[in-house]
Amino acid sequence: MHRPLGYLALLAALAMSCGASAEPDVVLGAVYNLTGSQAGLDIPSSRGARLAADEANRKGGVLGRMVDLVVVDGETAPEVIVERTGALFDTHPMVTALLGLSDTDMLLAAAPVAARHGRLFVTSGATSPELPAEVPTYLFLACFGDNVQAAAGAEWAYGRRGARTAVVLFNATMSYAQLLHGYFETRFRELGGKVLLSRGYAPGSYDEALADLPAADIIYVAAGPEDAVAMTALIRQNGIATPVLGGDGFDSEGPWQGHPDIDAVYFTTHAYLGADNTDPKVIAFRDAFAKAYPGDEPDAFAALGYDTVNLLLAAVARAGSDDPADVLSALPGVRLEGVTGSLSYQDGSRIPTKSVSIVEISGGARHFLGSLLPTRIPPP
Repeated sequence: MHRPLGYLALLAALAMSCGASAEPDVVLGAVYNLTGSQAGLDIPSSRGARLAADEANRKGGVLGRMVDLVVVDGETAPEVIVERTGALFDTHPMVTALLGLSDTDMLLAAAPVAARHGRLFVTSGATSPELPAEVPTYLFLACFGDNVQAAAGAEWAYGRRGARTAVVLFNATMSYAQLLHGYFETRFRELGGKVLLSRGYAPGSYDEALADLPAADIIYVAAGPEDAVAMTALIRQNGIATPVLGGDGFDSEGPWQGHPDIDAVYFTTHAYLGADNTDPKVIAFRDAFAKAYPGDEPDAFAALGYDTVNLLLAAVARAGSDDPADVLSALPGVRLEGVTGSLSYQDGSRIPTKSVSIVEISGGARHFLGSLLPTRIPPP
């Protein structure tokens, strides 16, 4: 039977379409705490990760294939994280690599599961510099280590604020806070500063933590997002006007907006994402984030999730394959100019070299003060 050329062209187009749709997606698994105390960090990060995947797909994906970002909720519970990370391999056995999580204790529930399956895990926000040794070969950081941000905080306090004495308060139940305050104290003392008091506390025992504090030039608070604001607010309610300095656990816009009377609060973080930032990458990211999530303000963790997905996609492209072993081998050679800065792995390290942003909280809003790379970093 004679077929018109248009009909044959249609068949050819359908065949090509079917062939393209049969090509499997490149699957990335994302483990985030979308509920529980870590949600304030992980929800923004997961949204940044989703934005990066969606942008990649609008541009044709990677290796000519679409990107499937599979997100699971760890509920800020290590036992749930272990179970759901394992289940991810049951439902998506072809997953290429995993990413996510913003807390050391939470990450140490997920990353060993990925390693047992021979999969790379890139944490977007867990900052312990001890992590690569705890999960050999398969765990990389897309963020700086706590020793870097703590050293930057100490050098900023001593050099730019003129602080010579410090009181240190830390959440004794969090690995993140225990490491952070230790690195800060080490670097502050090296510079010539004196730590007048170093006191651990349990969440909820803030009054005891603030009892009989000696007068100091600065109060360093090592805390996660669930207690950073509460502790700082109580410091001010007790009539203590001493400047407060913290780490990236302070980097959460919403809670501070409820305390417009609090000022003289500073923290170290991965990037400043305020509307007054003139960096073209930040402007483009803010615009894209606003379109994807109307009414939500991006923070550094949103940018970290975004950069982490783009880092993994760059590794897939460099490998020319989504085979987990190939991507693992390709990642150390990737250099990414991301929203949170230039990201690369040097001298065999699985922690990138990145500068630290210093941000002030005043009137319930964040204000960028500058960035620095510390001159000396305490070893992990």
